Amino acid sequence: MSEETRLITYAQAINETLHQLLEKDEDVFLIGQGVISPWYVGTTTEGLLDRFGGERVIDTPVSENAVTGVAAGAAIAGMRPIVEHPRLDFMYLALDQIANQAANWYFMFGYRVNVPMTIWGIINRGGEQAAQHSQAIQALFMHIPGLKVVTPFTPYDVKGLLVSSVYDENPVLLIDDRWLYDLEGHVPEELYDEPLGKGVVKREGSDATIIAFSYMVKEALEAAELLSEMGIEAEVIDLRSLKPLDETLLFDSARKTGRVLVADGGWRTCGVASEISALLTESVFSYMKGPVARVTSPDTPAPASSVLEKDYYPGSQRIADAMLELLGRK
Repeated sequence: MSEETRLITYAQAINETLHQLLEKDEDVFLIGQGVISPWYVGTTTEGLLDRFGGERVIDTPVSENAVTGVAAGAAIAGMRPIVEHPRLDFMYLALDQIANQAANWYFMFGYRVNVPMTIWGIINRGGEQAAQHSQAIQALFMHIPGLKVVTPFTPYDVKGLLVSSVYDENPVLLIDDRWLYDLEGHVPEELYDEPLGKGVVKREGSDATIIAFSYMVKEALEAAELLSEMGIEAEVIDLRSLKPLDETLLFDSARKTGRVLVADGGWRTCGVASEISALLTESVFSYMKGPVARVTSPDTPAPASSVLEKDYYPGSQRIADAMLELLGRK
């Protein structure tokens, strides 16, 4: 791969990758509601319909279960569909196709039937969208055997992980967050892949570890800078993948620092942070200097009020405050 990169946004990285995948491989197609609407997907699909036509960029009625089933059937037949869900909230309606069908077929048919489909789910919070349009339910999908779940944070990672998702032989859910769409990063022009199941250290530190994913990595990095001003050097890990988890990376960092905080934009009970907390307690408890702290959204539906939203969604200050409490400092 060439080392030459350009500075582009997260949304541009998705758009470029979709153009390149559809151009490269006739088996790849995009299907979902609002795939041609900026109101649904921002600028991530600009130009695709004009370039590839309605047979490969398929804008559907509001029919999450049916559309996901169509994509799963096409995958079994040998194609590589990308099925887009503009809000994770309404992927509840597609759970039968995802959990009972696509995630199981490889195992139920004795490893002879692959389902190479990419489920592209978008978190679309804020802006007073309230409880039915603001849910970050990644933990629910993390629970399903046979389904991989990736959560890229940078423009570089969203391109590489989208490519890897499309060419994986079984279902992958790629979750992006519209709060990241304007984030800029250096991205190569040509296609490349990033491994599923591998996290990265975004900031080195020796006093404590902050584990985050997707948009919360941005908040974690800002919290680490706040803590650094107080003489606390926090290591920040970007999971990139929720299933499989990069357990080696997590364990190594926990052993090094002895103090861990997990930042998760989803709800607290039975969330990603809960799973990681349990995993670390089971595996590296003897290295820990205190309990694993969690910063999450509260166990309540998202409010519609913009004033309440500021308190509802966790951010850098809450992460920094929780870390100070973990360290026994005010």
